[in-house]
Amino acid sequence: MRVRSLAGQAVALQVAVVIAIVVVGSLLAVVDARADANRAAREQVTAVAVSIADAPSTAAAVTSPDPTTQLQPVTEQIRLATGIAFITIMNTRGIRYTHTDPRFIGGHYLGTIEPALRGQTFTEIYTGTLGPSVRTIAPVRAGDGTVVGAVAAGITQSTLTEDWVRQLPLIGAIGGAALVIALVGLWAIRRRLLRHTGGLTPTELRVMYDHHDAVLHAVREGLVVVDSSRPVLVNDEARRLLGTEEPHRIPEFMTSGTEPLRDVLVAEGGRVLMVNRSPVPDRDAAVITIRDRTEVAEAMGELDSMTRFAEALRSQAHESANRLHTIVALIEMGRSADAVRMATENLELSQKLVDRVGDAVVEPTLAALLLGKTAQAAERGVELTLTEDSMVDDHATQILSAGEMITVVGNLIDNALDAVEPSDPWVEVTVIGDAAHVHLVVADSGPGMTPAEFARARRRGYSTKAGGDTAGRGLGLALVAQVVHLHGGTIRAENTYGSVISVEITAGGQASTPTEPNAGRFR
Repeated sequence: MRVRSLAGQAVALQVAVVIAIVVVGSLLAVVDARADANRAAREQVTAVAVSIADAPSTAAAVTSPDPTTQLQPVTEQIRLATGIAFITIMNTRGIRYTHTDPRFIGGHYLGTIEPALRGQTFTEIYTGTLGPSVRTIAPVRAGDGTVVGAVAAGITQSTLTEDWVRQLPLIGAIGGAALVIALVGLWAIRRRLLRHTGGLTPTELRVMYDHHDAVLHAVREGLVVVDSSRPVLVNDEARRLLGTEEPHRIPEFMTSGTEPLRDVLVAEGGRVLMVNRSPVPDRDAAVITIRDRTEVAEAMGELDSMTRFAEALRSQAHESANRLHTIVALIEMGRSADAVRMATENLELSQKLVDRVGDAVVEPTLAALLLGKTAQAAERGVELTLTEDSMVDDHATQILSAGEMITVVGNLIDNALDAVEPSDPWVEVTVIGDAAHVHLVVADSGPGMTPAEFARARRRGYSTKAGGDTAGRGLGLALVAQVVHLHGGTIRAENTYGSVISVEITAGGQASTPTEPNAGRFR
């Protein structure tokens, strides 16, 4: 048997409920109409009976020698005018003086009169000569207050039934109209539900949801859905990559806008992320995918450094070959002293550089990085110097690991080498580190960046080089800022003797918040 769709089941249930409500409402309306008819009848016969009983002429006629002659025409006239079934006037023994059917005049009244004889007006349902009726009996009093008779006015039950039965077509028409309107509305709701649910059954929707939820949890790619600049879905991998368990705390650039993004690299939470964003047609919404490119970015950085180092070695090999040919020629010319001097001069300079870096930087990885960057700078025609007050011991790795030192120092030197002024290319590096703090200053001859550019570069990666984010550049300073922030340190830029970036990290992450510079340009 074919299972109804969710829309069909929902509408079928609503149709049943609407029909039940209309039927119950109609029955209640019928009951209410009947109750209203009975109440109106009681009020009417009571008013008629009391008004006739209280009339002085009624008491006078009852005590006269021929009451029927005086009362019968009057009661019939009132009965016809009010539309009630009967008006019976009787003496204290229950003998009728009036009746709708003259044949029953002089007979005993069928009903209760004792309360009326005691001076009470009351209403009852009793079966008399005309059938079951609602009747009110009121006492007739003489001038001295003595009860001399009673007046009974009533409406038959059949008349009351006819009155409220006449309302049934109206009640039925109203109920039918309400049912038709409700069914039309439910039909429109069914069409809308079918359009939105694709005609799927509840089981199919549940299976789809379970699969959807399983995919969101299992997929190894961050997924964020943004609607009206508000994240409405953030899967587990996206939370892990963004370093947050609260979906509303995702980076602002992901929620501000729906324009397409393709393979944009950003630095967030100490990671390099590749972000793609696709807008949802006809809605202020977008689907964002996030991939972790940290290892790839690190590998690309190492590959770039190795490529530049290889180029420097190739250049040095070419220069060494030229020197070797020159030395051989000097020996052949018998100028051995000049040959020895030329052979040892370059070695002395290289050894001095190795000794200087080795004495100042005990940590071997950082020392190797500085030597490699010096050779790289020399190949590019940039003078890179390590200041005299530089000093890093092994205890500095208690604050920053060797890998983090390479990230911070290497990226800042790379940025400085790219930003130097071509007419005066120089880079100056100061590295001080021990168990208490790590202090790093990298200065260059470049023009620097504005405060807004510097702030943007720290947040998500920014490059002044051609291509910017779309070329995968501009992550260096953002990665440095991530490491510094992770350890509670500070990073700031200023323009003094050059474009200067300084980093300060203390043990325990107790570095103070830096103040914003008031003037100058920043990088």
